[in-house]
Amino acid sequence: MNLEKKIWQYLLLFFLAFIWGSSFILMKRGMKVYSHDEVAALRIVISFLFLLPFLFKYIHKVKKDRWKYLAIVGVFGSGIPAFLFTLAETGITSSLAGMLNSLTPFFTLILGVIIFKVPAVKGKFLGVFIGLIGAFGLIMSNGFDIENTPFVYALLVVVATLCYAISVNTIKKYLGEINSIAITALSFLIIGIPAIIYLFFTDFVATTQTNPEAATALGYVAILAVVGTALSIIIFNQLIKYTSAVFASTVTYLIPIFAIFWGVIDGEEINFIQIVSIFIILVGIYFVNKIK
Repeated sequence: MNLEKKIWQYLLLFFLAFIWGSSFILMKRGMKVYSHDEVAALRIVISFLFLLPFLFKYIHKVKKDRWKYLAIVGVFGSGIPAFLFTLAETGITSSLAGMLNSLTPFFTLILGVIIFKVPAVKGKFLGVFIGLIGAFGLIMSNGFDIENTPFVYALLVVVATLCYAISVNTIKKYLGEINSIAITALSFLIIGIPAIIYLFFTDFVATTQTNPEAATALGYVAILAVVGTALSIIIFNQLIKYTSAVFASTVTYLIPIFAIFWGVIDGEEINFIQIVSIFIILVGIYFVNKIK
């Protein structure tokens, strides 16, 4: 796979959107048995355990001055958002969470220019805003009652997107020479051990032993952790290194498309607004990746 070629960049972007588009439902399935914080901690712990073999391989190959950036990636890229999203889903719909998650490219671009000193390129701003319009249009085509949505829970997703923006910019600027598997494994070392400690201060053990549906819920969280977190983040980190932080973050524009896709598979009809919105999203992503 040659990620210097744009076709592979787009294919990986769509693949990640397909995987992460299923994350919301997996979180909800897990929270039918476990609390929101238990699901978040489990997601981190299982990902950490899955990545242990890679951890042993790369831990001695990273320079000491890179560890602070790996800590930033671990905490802001996976740790904090895992807890924010599960808590947010106790108070808002997946549709609204998806719309707010689409703010990630916008914050990635703004923080990149202001804090990480990435050159401001008008074409990228244009692409981000075009994609954002398309993402909002796609999600609003399904309709949701935003007036009765608790503001605090919506704000949690916005904070999570800010965290993602910090993480992807950090990878692009400071960790470009490190293997994407190493970035993922070592960043999970930072958050994995605290998550294990936290987990055993919850009712996780008692719930697992007494709830007859615990094994099923744990299976959903394991899929979320291994496929939707560990493996996907490795691919995502690789994509950041070969493209740009902003282009990689536009995966959040594509996630609602796959929500529509699953709906069609389930017998739902796609409407004209959704078709137009999908086209707008693709145009926006094209501009982001075309303009250097």
